[in-house]
Amino acid sequence: MGQWNGYDKEKERLVEPMHDELQYCGRIDDEEPDAPVFTMPASFVRMAFTGSSYVKAVVVNKRYYNRSFLGVLLDEVQSKVEVEKDGEPLVLTLAKDLEKGTEHMVTLFKRMDNCHEYAFLGFLLEYGAKVVKARPLPRKKIEFYGDSVTAGEVCEAVSYCGKPDPEHEGEFSNAYFSYAWITARRLHARVHLVAQGGIALLDGTGYFMDGKIGMESSYRKVRFYQEEGEREDWDFKRYTPHVVVAAIGQNDAWPRDVMQEERSDEAEAWRQKYKEWILSLRAQYPEAWIILATTILWHSAGWDRSIGKVCAELNDPKITHFLYEENGRGTPGHIRVPEAMNMALELSSFINSLGDGIWE
Repeated sequence: MGQWNGYDKEKERLVEPMHDELQYCGRIDDEEPDAPVFTMPASFVRMAFTGSSYVKAVVVNKRYYNRSFLGVLLDEVQSKVEVEKDGEPLVLTLAKDLEKGTEHMVTLFKRMDNCHEYAFLGFLLEYGAKVVKARPLPRKKIEFYGDSVTAGEVCEAVSYCGKPDPEHEGEFSNAYFSYAWITARRLHARVHLVAQGGIALLDGTGYFMDGKIGMESSYRKVRFYQEEGEREDWDFKRYTPHVVVAAIGQNDAWPRDVMQEERSDEAEAWRQKYKEWILSLRAQYPEAWIILATTILWHSAGWDRSIGKVCAELNDPKITHFLYEENGRGTPGHIRVPEAMNMALELSSFINSLGDGIWE
C-alpha cells in the first residue's frame, strides 16, 4: 500500500506503523508492514507520546457486515469511534484537548470480530510531538479460541442480562469486555483472541458464512473471512502462550444437534474431530496448559459431556476440562458485561489454582 502522505507535514507528524516504539499484540496480518491489517478481536497497536493535544489514527476499512467500530484506550479510559466509509484512508480522531506536557498512552484495538477488518496506516500527532518508550507488554501469555462469546459480541447490551439479544448492528460488541480479555487483565497477561461470531468446530456447521467455515480450517489462519484468494497462515512461532483456552462447541448444534444422541456415529465423529483439533493445538504448543471449555450461553449439556470424554481420553496432565457454575444454562442471549466479569472471575481463579508454574 505504501506510506500515506495525506497530511500537512508542516503541522502534523505521521508515526508510521513500523516505528520502533509502537507495540503490537494479537494475530495481525503484517505481510505489508507499512499497512498491517487488523482482523482478530482484541488485537491492538499502542503508543506512548508527549507534546500533542490530540492523537489521530489513519485506517482503511473493509466491511463485511454490521457497522464498523474501533476501540480506543487513552490513559486507560475506553471509548469507541465509528468508521463510516470503506476502501479509502480515513483520519479518525481518537482523543483531543490533551495536556501537551503530559505523557499519554493510546491503544487502538479491534472491538469486533471479522465482520470487518482495517489496515492501520499510522498515528497522527501535532508537529514536534515525541513518541516515547511505552511500558513493556506483560510476560504472561494466553490464547483463546472461540466464537461470538469469546469475541465479546453484544456484550454492552447490559440491560439484556439473561435475555435474548436486542436488535443491533454491532454497536454493542466490544472485545475489551469479553470474558477472555477481562480474564487476561485479571491475570496481568497479554492475550490473543482467535474468535469469530457464529463459528463451530467443523466446516459445514455453525452460523458463520452460513456454516461454510469452521474452526478446524480457520485456527491456523490470520483471517476468518476473506472474499477473494487464500487466507494466509499464521506463524505459530511468533506467539507461544502459556495457557490456551479452547472454547468451541456451542454453535456446533446447528443445523442439527447431534448430541441429542450422544452414542450416535455422528456424535462420535464430532468427538474424534474435536480430539484431533486439540492434539493439533498440543503439537503447536507442547508445553502449554490447555483448558477445554464452552460458556454459560444456553446449549445442550451433551456437548460438555463429550468434551469431558475427550479430555479423559487424551490423558494429558496439562489438558483440563473447565465448567462454569452456570455452564450452558446462564443466558439465552450473548454474554453481557456483568456476566462476562463473573465468567472471568471464575476462569482466572481456576487458572490461578494451577499454580505459578504454568507461567514458566
